[in-house]
Amino acid sequence: MNLADHLALSAARRGERTAIVCGEQTWTYAALDAASARVAGMLTRGGVVPGGRVAVMLPNVPEFAALYYGALRAGAVVVPMNPLLKEREIAYYLGDSGAGVLFAASTVADEAIAGARESGARVIVVEPGSFAVSLADEEPLAQVVERAGEDTAVILYTSGTTGRPKGAELTHDNLILNADLTVRTLLNLTSDDVVFGGLPLFHTFGQTCALNTTIMAGATIALLPRFTAQGALEVIESQRVTVFAGVPTMYSALLAVPDHRRYDTSSLRVCISGGAALPVEVLHRFEDEFSCIILEGYGLSETSPVAAFNHPDRLRKPGSIGTAVEGVRLRVVGLDGEDVPCGEVGEIAVQGHNIMKGYWKRPDATAEAIRNGWFLTGDMGTIDADGCYSIVDRKKDLIIRGGFNIYPREVEEVLYEHPAVAEAAVIGVPHAELGEEVAAVVALTSPGAATPDELRDFVKSQLAAYKYPREVHIVQQLPKGPTGKILKREIRTGLASAHDAAGSSSAVRAG
Repeated sequence: MNLADHLALSAARRGERTAIVCGEQTWTYAALDAASARVAGMLTRGGVVPGGRVAVMLPNVPEFAALYYGALRAGAVVVPMNPLLKEREIAYYLGDSGAGVLFAASTVADEAIAGARESGARVIVVEPGSFAVSLADEEPLAQVVERAGEDTAVILYTSGTTGRPKGAELTHDNLILNADLTVRTLLNLTSDDVVFGGLPLFHTFGQTCALNTTIMAGATIALLPRFTAQGALEVIESQRVTVFAGVPTMYSALLAVPDHRRYDTSSLRVCISGGAALPVEVLHRFEDEFSCIILEGYGLSETSPVAAFNHPDRLRKPGSIGTAVEGVRLRVVGLDGEDVPCGEVGEIAVQGHNIMKGYWKRPDATAEAIRNGWFLTGDMGTIDADGCYSIVDRKKDLIIRGGFNIYPREVEEVLYEHPAVAEAAVIGVPHAELGEEVAAVVALTSPGAATPDELRDFVKSQLAAYKYPREVHIVQQLPKGPTGKILKREIRTGLASAHDAAGSSSAVRAG
């Protein structure tokens, strides 16, 4: 089955129900299905054949969904792209994927056209709000092009934290099965639900857990083109959002809105968190303030993305990612590839219907990541006696100080317990004698709410002597990626520069 079939099915069952709301715009299922059919017709007449790549570079607007399902309807492979990409990056994505068409929002048209010049991709400029009208003369493709389950549906480029981005090939089966189990077993989604659409739709989390699940259930997605905490609260209140999908920094941001209690968020029945580890202190504070449970899950672009979840009908352990989802297996393995004992740290490995087909045109990278049918995630974690998994940290983020292993998340959890800390990130910095030293970068709830000395001593009082951060840097805000995930690679670059500047008043270094 083609992933786009689910839009056609929902449109046939409840055509006049609202599929998407975005500001003043409301799209019914019938309207979204019709627009996607016209997009498919336009692409087919323009020479796009099944398996051809079509890039989509738009923010969270209804047109993204029309183009996404339209390209799939034509049998094409969608290449979602961040609308903040610049010419050089666009050229790489188009050249690597071989996309022949790029749909780009009018606001980024100049960069898109410049980036497409080298590959020769055709750029179609999309004006959000009026694009559907411009499609009126296009002949719709009535039928959804049949695709096999193992055919590639989407190529999602990884963030490229280690070298140039790689394209993870996700199949129709990958995405359909992942969305289906999310609807049925994780969110219990029905057509009466309203899902918050603030996660970027060009990212796997937003695509599966917001867009595809909503369309499959015949529910409504309330889009927010650019996330702000106040904007999110306004959408929750005005659209009576029932399911909030977010990353940890979104929950911290909602808590940081001084008058958040004046917004009516009583419609919320469940919140889900992924993309990064959710600090336990943030989870408890949010649930106390908003009276809504947060269920934490885990996954990556390569796993479609959902691999584990705190299932609503099972024991929930704050700080844990829960158990493997339906049809998926997890293991914790050592360097030898064998299972490590319960409670010991190893690398999380995943097997199941959610594992990508491979990295686009990268057989060597695919072979390195998938061994004997198991995808090695690069995340370090543990399994407890109840079968619940916990992520300790990214393998590459491990700090080795004087021979001792230090997992940044453990230090970050303590920092988040300090009432003055809004956001925190812990990294290793080079040290001549110890190899690495522990450094913390912190954003405060308000200017001057704490000093570096106070924060260092707070952690020192609760962790072993080798773990507390000798360096504490206070910044206005931490750098974040498009999903709101804190970017430690940028923090490392910033601290390298800070080390060259002596006598910084916003940091403390202690022996």
